Parts: sequence; structure tokens; C-alpha cells
Amino acid sequence: FSFPGSRVVNGEDAVPYSWPWQISLQYERDGAFYHTCGGTLIAVDWVMTAGHCISSSLTYRVVLGEYDQSEEEGSEQVIPINNEDIFVHPGWNSNCVSCGNDIALIKLSKSAQLGDAVQVATLPPAGDILPNEEPCYITGWGRLYTNGPLPDKLQQALLPVVDYEHCSQWTWWGFSVRKTMVCAGGDVRSGCNGDSGGPLNCPATDGTWEVHGVTSFVSARGCNTLKKPTVFTRVSAFIDWIEETIASH
Repeated sequence: FSFPGSRVVNGEDAVPYSWPWQISLQYERDGAFYHTCGGTLIAVDWVMTAGHCISSSLTYRVVLGEYDQSEEEGSEQVIPINNEDIFVHPGWNSNCVSCGNDIALIKLSKSAQLGDAVQVATLPPAGDILPNEEPCYITGWGRLYTNGPLPDKLQQALLPVVDYEHCSQWTWWGFSVRKTMVCAGGDVRSGCNGDSGGPLNCPATDGTWEVHGVTSFVSARGCNTLKKPTVFTRVSAFIDWIEETIASH
């Protein structure tokens, strides 16, 4: 009924380095690395992404300070990942995306150098629930439309939050959405914008941004499906797990 990995559709080029916690998760094939998912830098040596982005058979690296994937801009930091430093949530089941727990943490093999292009994200307080229509932004290098090309430049799109009461109606996502998830967007203007594992960036009261979601799944019918907003793992439901995982490694 759905598949992981949403895309930025009807988005726009982001201002370079305006989302400095956005990372590119890349996997190795035949000696080259390819973008597969987004992610969020949540500490100088930790990245948060989606559980479905991780395959135990692949080798990964994280690129920080990325904007245009087609060129060397001088701001990038490329950090190798050891497979034993990838922690997928124990409740994640790849055969049941709608069961939730689509979240993973990656410990970097060396710490990020913070600066204009690389910053640590702020996470929301545990249990925090966004109101309906909250104006959040999804960011990523996902496809520009269903089965379309990948963009070189980081894309962003405004995705208003769809609260659980609306999103769980049977004509919307029904039982496929849980209270540990956040829905956002879901019409032609915003569609299923984004990039698996990447952030849903929402304004905090003090004018800064908080990362409230990890992009999880969209409708199998493709992007911009009416009443099928992009579904995110709700970060505020996993604060305890995040803190415990970081503290114990």
C-alpha cells in the first residue's frame, strides 16, 4: 500500500546551507558512493535517519555541508561509517513500514567540524505534538516527481502538518498512521515532498527550527496523492530512545 521514501515535488532550491543539519547518507557500489537517504546531524558525532534507509549488507558514508551534489563546493565533510556504529530501532520491521519505529542512529567515525555549513539540529521536547497546519519544511535530494530525476541541489518545500485526527480518518491514511508519526502536506501544492530519512523542520516559538520528523513513507500511488500526506516518524516520541542510545555508545 505504500513504500518508503518520499520525494521533493513542487519544491524549490533551498538557499545554500540554510538547513545546515541536513546530511546526505550515501552507500558504496563498485567503488563509488551514491546518495540514498537524507538525515539529520543531532550531535557532533551522531546522525538520525530512517530505519528503512539501512541495509546491513551495505557500506555507508555521511556527507555534511552538502548542497549541490554535482560539484565540490569546499564545504563538504565526508565521514566514513563503521557498520557496528549503526543503531536501527529494535522495533523497526522492514516488512511493516506502517508499524512505525522507522528511525535509526549513526555514530560518525569522527566528529563534525561545525561552522556556517554544518550545525547540530535542535530536537523537540519529548511528547511534543504539533498543531494542525503548522508550517513545516521538508528538505532533501529526493526525486522531483514520481520516478523522476534526482536534483543536484538541496530542495525544500513547505508542508503544513496534518494532525492525527485528520490523518487517521479512513479516507486518509486510516490505520496506517500511528500516534508515533507525523503527517504533513498531501496535496498538489506540496505533495509527498522530501527524502527518506531526512528532516521535517518546524518553527519553534523563539524563531529557531526544530526537527520534528524523519521522512518515512508516501503513498504507493505516487507523489501528490490527495489525502495521502507524507508520513514521518515523530521525533518527540523517540527522545528517550535517542538519548539512551547515545549515552550507551
